[in-house]
Amino acid sequence: MTDDLGAIFREELRDLLESLERGLLDLGDRPDNADLINQVFRDLHTVKGSGAMFGFTALAAFIHDFETMFERVRAGLLPLTPDILRLALAARDEIPRLVDDAPDTDGRRAAIKAAVAALMDQAPPAAAAVAAEGSDAAAGGDRLQRLSFRFAADALGLGAQPLVILQELRGLGATGIAAETRDVPLLDRLQPDQCYVAWTLDLPATVTAAQIEEVFCFADADWKIEPAHQDAAPAEDMAPAGAPARGTAAGANAQPAAPTPIPPPAAAPARAEAPQPQAGATVRVPAERLDALMDAVGELVIVEARLTELARQSRDPALLATAEQITRLAGGLRDATMTMRMVPMRSLVARFRRLVMDLSQQLGKPVAFSVLGEETELDKTLIEKLADPLVHILRNALDHGMETPDERRAAGKPAEGLVELTAEHAGAEVLIRVRDDGRGMDAERIRAKALAQGLIAPDAQLAEAQLFALVLEPGFSTAAQVTELSGRGVGMDVVRRTIEGLRGQIEIDSRLGQGTTVTLRLPLTLAIVEGLLIEVQGERYTLPMAAVHEIVALPAEKRAPRVGGDFLDIRGRFVPFLRLRHLFDCAGEPPTDQNVVIVMQGEARIGIVVDRIVGTNQTVIKQMSKLHAGVRAVSGATILGDGSVALILDVQHLVGMGRAQDGAAREVAA
Repeated sequence: MTDDLGAIFREELRDLLESLERGLLDLGDRPDNADLINQVFRDLHTVKGSGAMFGFTALAAFIHDFETMFERVRAGLLPLTPDILRLALAARDEIPRLVDDAPDTDGRRAAIKAAVAALMDQAPPAAAAVAAEGSDAAAGGDRLQRLSFRFAADALGLGAQPLVILQELRGLGATGIAAETRDVPLLDRLQPDQCYVAWTLDLPATVTAAQIEEVFCFADADWKIEPAHQDAAPAEDMAPAGAPARGTAAGANAQPAAPTPIPPPAAAPARAEAPQPQAGATVRVPAERLDALMDAVGELVIVEARLTELARQSRDPALLATAEQITRLAGGLRDATMTMRMVPMRSLVARFRRLVMDLSQQLGKPVAFSVLGEETELDKTLIEKLADPLVHILRNALDHGMETPDERRAAGKPAEGLVELTAEHAGAEVLIRVRDDGRGMDAERIRAKALAQGLIAPDAQLAEAQLFALVLEPGFSTAAQVTELSGRGVGMDVVRRTIEGLRGQIEIDSRLGQGTTVTLRLPLTLAIVEGLLIEVQGERYTLPMAAVHEIVALPAEKRAPRVGGDFLDIRGRFVPFLRLRHLFDCAGEPPTDQNVVIVMQGEARIGIVVDRIVGTNQTVIKQMSKLHAGVRAVSGATILGDGSVALILDVQHLVGMGRAQDGAAREVAA
């Protein structure tokens, strides 16, 4: 097997394992769902078949027992128990090690196979039940259906094995198998790698088109299903598979049953299900190529802005029209590329469900894990970097937040706790919440711990939200004892650094005895955003449009700074505002007419006083160098159409400064 084929198999295997794990976890909540059982069986069947096709014989042999076990579960011969699901999840974990040819040093695989064998002894073989079902179907002609199939001419050369296909069809209850050999040429014209034989057979009416599709999923064959005739010949009168076309010792008068006409290979087979997607509808692209494309689109947006500026200065109608067309095309390409980078949250959910299930068993705390918004899409870079922060948050929810069953009963709660993960779009942001109904956080205990560690002054007046935010400080922990999972004071500060590095924000809300909610606010993308271009003392800056709420004129009475803070009365609500001239220590007098840009971060609103609003632009975010790592008010930079650089203001930091100013003003007023 070449390296390219191995890479293709591993990519497909990654998706199959994700689907398999998701199906097994769903079965834990809905063990009677036939669709889920069929999905798990299909995934196992595909993993086994693909593994055998690519030469992973040990993998195929290991999966075979599980496929058989789920075949019996599907046939109703074996009840689906938590033990079966645990074994299947353990087997799923072993599949990557089998692909990597890792030795079974700890005997884990042998123990899994022994446990599967013990479970299999509890149920009769599925083949016997299926054969009995097939016999019943054969007894009543109205319960039969006729399957006709023919392999593609080059199927044998591509590795198809008709005997394996026929054996799998027999497992579905096939009877009356007949081979059509009239297209077999004479020996001197026979090509050994081509298949000239077609087959017909009878199947029970209970066999679905999806089951037949599974049989042919690794073979290029045309097949069709139609009701069998009432006077269908019994199985013993049909020519066996592979029987010669000419007379045999069975008797000169014995005639093979007339096969059902088979459409030529080029014709589309009649299927009982909706047509399958056309080949090539989905293309796998390495992430590196997608990143390179995004970088190229970013540079194109910068050049497009430069072209637009030159066209505006030249006032040439032809150049203006060309620049407008380039702007439209670049915008379409940008949107298409950003859409390709969007990945649903579903790709993360399976590992979290497994994590919660394992922690629940380890801690002895039964927990129901609920997920809402699995289809919510985020930039793939965000998805990659969100895994570790969410793992820390979920671990804390179960280890610190969730009570034991006895404690919950004593508090009048159900013995089973609830952990809920939700994701939703909110404008140009994505909100990800982890909520539990556990013991909640004790604000006074957090305050006492913060005082002991010197994080706050004894006379500091902090709101609950500010106290809860202290758990994000390095080394801060209220755990009474250190466990294997948490309690050392590391983790949540790493979560905060990661989220802030993604230009996001963390909000914590908790009620003692009721539970805790951790909300992550994240931008939809990290590459290109719509920006509002502003000017202060001749320098231009950019604010992300997603954070801009509205723009108002600075009232004349507010032009002079006040001691104790500045506020605007906007429709009956006081909004603190910052003057960028003071923040950046600008010299000179401000213009007479200034504007206030009202920005929002969560529920907080502050105003930012600027000299002039320049307009909007497509902002390609460039990271700042390490020399500027300490500049908190700036999150990045972008290149404008004239080639100059505009700094991107960090709205989160500005909102924090506005809150601090608001708190200081309230203390002065008190």
